[in-house]
Amino acid sequence: MARFAFGGQDFYIVDKTALYWPAQRALLVADLHFEKGSWFAERGQMLPPWDSLATLDRLERAAKICGARAIWALGDNFHDSTGLERMAPPVRERLDAFCARFAIHWIIGNHDETLPDALGGTIHGEAALGGVVLRHKAELLPGPPELSGHWHPKIGIATRTRRVTRPCFVVGEHRLILPAFGAFTGGMDARDPAIRSLVGNSAQAYIESSGRLLAFPL
Repeated sequence: MARFAFGGQDFYIVDKTALYWPAQRALLVADLHFEKGSWFAERGQMLPPWDSLATLDRLERAAKICGARAIWALGDNFHDSTGLERMAPPVRERLDAFCARFAIHWIIGNHDETLPDALGGTIHGEAALGGVVLRHKAELLPGPPELSGHWHPKIGIATRTRRVTRPCFVVGEHRLILPAFGAFTGGMDARDPAIRSLVGNSAQAYIESSGRLLAFPL
């Protein structure tokens, strides 16, 4: 895990694309996009059907690494509002068991504008926690520091032998945008104007490598 400060709070990057908030004993993730594969399959594009299971495996591992007691999922938890209905019974059982072990908080995203009560946990439009606002999509509004997802930020890094692209956390003075956590999620260049307009020109992209925090100016 790699530590950094934002909004007067300490956070740790866990498993590359999750965020642990020690003061709240909370693991934060964004854009799980459960059942994205089955959504595409219904439309004739046959993606492998194990994306939800792979995402859930990683979520369980990240929670175990940091010892979180609460999970905050920052929107687009399912790829669409009927994703829970398509989830295979064994995967649904795993999800239900996971939800029973933690205080689960689901923030609604643009892909899952309605979430069924059967999902378990608590459903929010947005929330305030420890002086920080949690929402799905960053907003240019005055107020407290903000954590969000939506944009799936990534950054290209030139090494001595090749160029690689990695998911990243985009950290500005007032806004922190998490990368996508889901197995079948792509990404947007963190230097894209749509992201930079939200976080400002002094923002940085953070990635974790072997327990070290690497920062890249945008």
